[in-house]
Amino acid sequence: MGRLRRFYASMVGKKIVMGVTGLIGVGFVIVHSLGNLLVFRGPEAINSYSHFLKSTGELLWALRIVLIVAVVLHVIAAIQLTRQSHAARPVDYVKREPQVSTISGRTMRWGGALLFVFIALHILHFTTGTIRPAGAFSPQDVYANIVTSFRIWWVALFYVVSMIALGFHLYHGIWSSVRSIGVSPASPQPLHRRVSLVIAVLVWAAFTAIPIAVIAGMVR
Repeated sequence: MGRLRRFYASMVGKKIVMGVTGLIGVGFVIVHSLGNLLVFRGPEAINSYSHFLKSTGELLWALRIVLIVAVVLHVIAAIQLTRQSHAARPVDYVKREPQVSTISGRTMRWGGALLFVFIALHILHFTTGTIRPAGAFSPQDVYANIVTSFRIWWVALFYVVSMIALGFHLYHGIWSSVRSIGVSPASPQPLHRRVSLVIAVLVWAAFTAIPIAVIAGMVR
């Protein structure tokens, strides 16, 4: 336990924790986006998928617990790394040169905060049904929950904006995660940046297509 504490207390340890937990989150959103696309095949397809997930019982809850722990550790490590960085340089740079970084890198902090809020609201909205912007909620009819919710313009807009933040977060997070855990070395033209971009765009498009399709009347 002492070694684990010393490991996590270091910036390297926190970066590795962020990298591993981040990749767990990436795996989840890829699978989740593919499952959500079943909405385009109609009510039976996505409702059957939802029923299958719920039928796994303890396995589903184990995966949920792993994901929740990963998100919490990811957020804590991010906050602590930011504080350590500020403590190491209490006086900020006189002049910053943002052109050496990407937009996704510069928006990670605010995008991450938005995504944390989004995750909480998303669970309360589509998983527990605690928040019901459309009024009705059916645990068995996921298709109806999606359609009635995204017909409300501000709900759809919130999801679309959140998915933009997710896309930026994924792009920067994926390539920085593999570097943090030592999988990919530094390179002037790293392949993992291009792979990260492809994954981020595909996941963003998959999630964003659903509220837009409902608003456009393609899914009803």
